[in-house]
Amino acid sequence: MEIILAGPPENQVAEIISDRIEINNAQDALNILANCSYQGADKIIVHEKNITPGLFDLKTGIAGEVFQKCSNYRVRMAIVGDFSGYTSNSLRDFIFESNKQGQVIFVSSVEEAKERFADQR
Repeated sequence: MEIILAGPPENQVAEIISDRIEINNAQDALNILANCSYQGADKIIVHEKNITPGLFDLKTGIAGEVFQKCSNYRVRMAIVGDFSGYTSNSLRDFIFESNKQGQVIFVSSVEEAKERFADQR
């Protein structure tokens, strides 16, 4: 896993770059949040491919646990991917509500994530 930092020191954004799943559970997410925070970033971009598919099945509870960590540690997270393939109405509603609240957002590109982070300083 590589963490790429971008932006001015007072507004660092960390992007997780990896070819494998990095977030399998809430503890993995907490480790990434802590690592990025230590490097000065309180905004994190994670790609959908780096997150266990279980997060997108709300019955597992993984999404709630991961998002609670973001809230507790005041870290904003953008999940970048194509979410059109998910057919669960509850997941679509969850994504819609998450995007309104802004702590964890679901976007289609890294550029969109950075724009959303910049809009909500």
